[in-house]
Amino acid sequence: MSPELLLVQALNGLQFGILLFLVAAGLTLVFGVMDFINLAHGVQYMLGAYFGASLAAATGSFWLGLLLALPAALLAGLVLEFLVFRHLYDRDHLAQVLATFGVILFLNEGVKLVWGAAPLQMPIPALLEGGVALMPGLQYPIYRLGIIGAGLATALLLWFLVDRTRAGMLVRAGATNPEMVSALGVDIRRLFTLVFGFGAMLAGFAGVMAAPILSVEPGMGDTPLILAFVVIVIGGIGSIRGAFVAALLVGLIDTLGRAAMPDLMRLFLAPSPARQAGAAIASMLVYILMAAFLAFRPAGLFPVRTG
Repeated sequence: MSPELLLVQALNGLQFGILLFLVAAGLTLVFGVMDFINLAHGVQYMLGAYFGASLAAATGSFWLGLLLALPAALLAGLVLEFLVFRHLYDRDHLAQVLATFGVILFLNEGVKLVWGAAPLQMPIPALLEGGVALMPGLQYPIYRLGIIGAGLATALLLWFLVDRTRAGMLVRAGATNPEMVSALGVDIRRLFTLVFGFGAMLAGFAGVMAAPILSVEPGMGDTPLILAFVVIVIGGIGSIRGAFVAALLVGLIDTLGRAAMPDLMRLFLAPSPARQAGAAIASMLVYILMAAFLAFRPAGLFPVRTG
């Protein structure tokens, strides 16, 4: 692999990891604080993309579409929490998995009814069009760098909110000992609702940011959801810091692995089988990494203390 290709793929992996972090951050908060397995978190990413694309088309502005899509994603998350999810908090994990899987099927069909099955496109804003020269003869899209910058800013904001504010203190306390927090007079149900809504908005934000570089289509949240669960297993359930580090790690391994494994396999195989074997192995790398963490460090990189 040439140095230029390595640099581009590393930046692509960083950008992909940032998007995974935005999805996984909300998921790890919901799972860590509420002990609630929400398989429908991926459809909130999908809804954010649809809201962003539709509102940008209606207003003629990417930025207005983004600003309006965030409260729309928040509202959609709160509606789902009120109608469905809050009735599952006291149920076992199997019931939560089955019910939220039903929500996935329902909303995937719902977006087909509302927006149709054809993919939507969201234009890149004029401010972020074009590329920036990384080295002579090599440009990288400004919009992808914008995603990286927005994700890093969001990570800093989350760190401040969770570690430096009273609301964050309550969230961390709710993750470690919800019974004690409730006994001290905190409305734990309201706290759960706020956490759920905030997680839905983060997923929606990731969907809006991904919309200009991906097709907005039914089922687009399935792959990010699976990888988000990989991220929270590696990073540690309930840990924002762990989700950030693990998301970057997963993004880089997945992207660099898909670029490098076919070349590596050519050292041992003919070109055609090398491409096939390399692609197959590359698609398994992040799951192999997750299996290694489950075997040797099951609590993840930055486990949250409970009890």
